[in-house]
Amino acid sequence: MDKKLETDNLEMRLQALESRLYGERRSKSGKPVKCADSLARIQAGLTNTANKRERCMSDDRGLSYVDYRDVLHACVIPVEDLVKYLDPQFTDHITVPDAMKLEFILAEEDFLLSQASLLEQVSNMQPLLDSTYIRDVPEHATKLQRLSQIHIKEQDQTEAQSLEVKKLFEEYNKMMFLLSKQFTQWDETLRKLEEAKGIRPVE
Repeated sequence: MDKKLETDNLEMRLQALESRLYGERRSKSGKPVKCADSLARIQAGLTNTANKRERCMSDDRGLSYVDYRDVLHACVIPVEDLVKYLDPQFTDHITVPDAMKLEFILAEEDFLLSQASLLEQVSNMQPLLDSTYIRDVPEHATKLQRLSQIHIKEQDQTEAQSLEVKKLFEEYNKMMFLLSKQFTQWDETLRKLEEAKGIRPVE
C-alpha cells in the first residue's frame, strides 16, 4: 500500500512538473506532452547514433568508433559550462570590454577604498573579537536578561513612586496655601480689633 502511495505521489509531482514545463502543449497525436516521452526519444536517438559506429568506421573520412564517440561527447555541453552560460553575468562578461570594466572600477574607487579601510579596521580588531569577553557573552545572556527584568520592575516602581511624591507635593502646596490664607485672615482680624481698642501695633 505504501509503495502505491509513493508511486501516486511521484506521478502527481511529475504531472505538476510537466504542466509547468509544457503548459497546454500537446503532441501530434493530441495527447499531453510527457517528460518521459521526451527523455525516451533522446535516449533512443543517442542509442541509435552509438549503434551506427560501423557506418562511421567505413566513412570516407576514416572516423573510427573512438573518434565518433569523442565527437558525440564533444557535442554534449558539460553541466559546469551550462551553468556558466545561464548566469546573467556571463553576457556582461562577453559583451563589456575590459576598458569599460576598468572605468566601472575607477568610478567606485572611493567606495572601494572606504570598504578596504573598514575591512582593515575589522582585521585589526580581530583579537578583540576573539577575546574571552566576546566568547563569554552567551554565558552572561541569562544574567543580563534577569537584570533587565529587575530594571524594568524597578522602573515601574520608580514611576509609581514619582506619582505618589507628586501627589504629596500637590497636597502640601494646597495645605500651605490654605494656611497662608488663614493666617492672613487672622492678621486682618487682629488688626481691626487692635484699632477698635486704640492699640497701636508694635513697630
